[in-house]
Amino acid sequence: MTAPQHRSGDPAIQNPPPPTAPARRLAVIDLARGVALLAMALYHLTWDLGFLRLTPENAALSPLGRAAAHGIAASFLMLVGVSLVLAQGRKSGWWRSYLARLGRIALAAGAISLATSWLFPDSWIFFGILHCIALSSVLALPALKAPLPLVGLAAALVLAGPTLAARAGSPGFLDAPGLLFLGLGATVPTTNDYVPLFPWFGFVLAGIGLGRIGLPRLAASRAGAWAPRGGAGRLATAAGRHSLAVYLLHQPLLLGLLYGVAAVTGPHPRAGEGQFLREYRANCESYAMQPAICRIAARCSLVRLHDQGLWQRNLRGSLTLPDQATATGIYQECLKAALGEQGR
Repeated sequence: MTAPQHRSGDPAIQNPPPPTAPARRLAVIDLARGVALLAMALYHLTWDLGFLRLTPENAALSPLGRAAAHGIAASFLMLVGVSLVLAQGRKSGWWRSYLARLGRIALAAGAISLATSWLFPDSWIFFGILHCIALSSVLALPALKAPLPLVGLAAALVLAGPTLAARAGSPGFLDAPGLLFLGLGATVPTTNDYVPLFPWFGFVLAGIGLGRIGLPRLAASRAGAWAPRGGAGRLATAAGRHSLAVYLLHQPLLLGLLYGVAAVTGPHPRAGEGQFLREYRANCESYAMQPAICRIAARCSLVRLHDQGLWQRNLRGSLTLPDQATATGIYQECLKAALGEQGR
């Protein structure tokens, strides 16, 4: 029996069906999410150590630390887009699972806002990464079916949004408290986690585009068939499957453990030195002093504060009013000495 012959104009030949997302869970995606969770936990550990003054500097607030934080957030949000494509490909029960997941994330985001408004009233989290994920998961739904070039264009425009707004001169109404979640104003609010829609929603759209293009190929590849065998792989994929629970639990556990360590060891003896030197120099230079003079005076002040035990008492929060007067005298004497040294 010969195979049926198709005419050259047969639509089955001219318009093959587009590849669809795999209908099964891919362990490699869970692994990627688990790796992102590990990176996030390491970043938060670094932040907590600095916050509790267990390290000389808070490396999480350095330029490298901020770049790492942005990279981790971007990876999470791209995986949100990929996961939306993957979940939709399962068809059966898609809306039910989508709404359940969205509800869990929204509740968790609300709980974080409530808890941080009590713990950190001056820097509470009103629109962090969970808030961004929840809203992005709704706004991204049209991108699951829209033409891919349009999805790519939308992602590029959202990613470029803050830069374009700044160049055009952001109108003042975008700095209103109710619109800060957009990220298009000139104001950067004081908050412990700020992930506004612009530019971060762009990474979700990019993840959707990447998922729609790459997931069918990934599912057919050896990587798509990968399954964890070792303990580390199983742990990472399990964490990736339960990423929300890991996200919510890891920081309280880390802080609880490190608070205990801090209570036993006390702060690092050099904690805060870098910040003190920077602030001293900035204050000194604000009085039109030469930077070289300010650097000498700042270093002199720090050494003398250590020598007289004032630095240690400051770390313990036990400075008295006479101690503060002594410290002021040290600053003045070191500045006079630096001016005399430069005048020679």
